[in-house]
Amino acid sequence: MATSEASVTRIMVAVNESTIRGYPHASISSRGAFEWTLQKIVRSNAAGFKLLFLHVQVPDEDGFDDMDSIYASPEDFKNMKNRDRARGLHLLEFFVTRCHEIGVACESWIKKGDPKEVICHEVKRIQPDLLVVGSRGLGPFQRVFVGTVSEFCVKHAECPVVTIKRRSDETPQDPVDD
Repeated sequence: MATSEASVTRIMVAVNESTIRGYPHASISSRGAFEWTLQKIVRSNAAGFKLLFLHVQVPDEDGFDDMDSIYASPEDFKNMKNRDRARGLHLLEFFVTRCHEIGVACESWIKKGDPKEVICHEVKRIQPDLLVVGSRGLGPFQRVFVGTVSEFCVKHAECPVVTIKRRSDETPQDPVDD
């Protein structure tokens, strides 16, 4: 018996790229939140769930990682947009491929802006049953300077929110990295 779309539990999983230099993959926290969702919620009932992957790309202030925008040409902007799009698609491909391997329905999309604001806006628009976000587990001092998307979502998202703290053995040398 096929599961109808109305009876499927829709779980939004907010995902982001790793901030570790030279590591163009899903962040430790995103992978942890995804794996936790599969192991603890979906389990063996793949047909009962649909995962909704949202990746929010944060625009750089000037749009360039390592170059001075004073010397930027129109072609530089085009290349930058193509690079960002490719990186976002590569990130989402990881999660979508894994879902297809195990038979879990999914959708994915990319938005631009402030992650905490965009995630809460998309929750309001999409109305998932649950939002799952990863958390770096920063201490109070680090949170003051870095802020946390997960805390904001817990307070402002219009659905239940589960935050998954990364394991201590997964913490990089700089705990702000992910």
